[in-house]
Amino acid sequence: MTQENNEKTLLEGLAASDRKAIESIYRDNFNMVQSLVINNNGSADDAKDIFQETMIVLYEKARSGSFELNCQIKTFVYSISRRLWLKRLQQQNRFSTAGDSMEPVVPVEDELAGHEQRNAEFEMMENAINHLGEPCKSLIEAFYLQKQSMQEIAARFGYTNAENAKNQKYKCLMRLKKIFFTNYKNGNSDG
Repeated sequence: MTQENNEKTLLEGLAASDRKAIESIYRDNFNMVQSLVINNNGSADDAKDIFQETMIVLYEKARSGSFELNCQIKTFVYSISRRLWLKRLQQQNRFSTAGDSMEPVVPVEDELAGHEQRNAEFEMMENAINHLGEPCKSLIEAFYLQKQSMQEIAARFGYTNAENAKNQKYKCLMRLKKIFFTNYKNGNSDG
């Protein structure tokens, strides 16, 4: 069975609440969502919430009958989870977890509206990273893109220990967030 047919079968199974299909989607995608959330200042519980909300979005879409998936389920799940998590971080207005605050599920239409909007956001984020200055730019890239551990980062950037490196990463994220949201408010993606 081709990848495309298999994904179509999984979506049909999900729409029909077939346990096997649901388990398969869960098995293939949960770890990815968990990594996304935990690497972005969330907890394992946050990851479960976000994955649950993402599955509801996917389920509603699959059941709508008019949904055509033009990417892999994994890609779709990742982009929905990412948007839900960013939205939650924005609502908390800080890069830390807020205990057990549960946000409502975002309507599917809002989720899928505007690829341009998403692209503009990516551009602004890239822009913000480029305006970050050193060592923040390299530190953020080392952690999020090169997936280096705090120990590796501490050694590479000359911090006395992983805890100091973590504190610096947090400060860098705060600065990045400030630059990003300043650009975001001004709608300035070419700054």
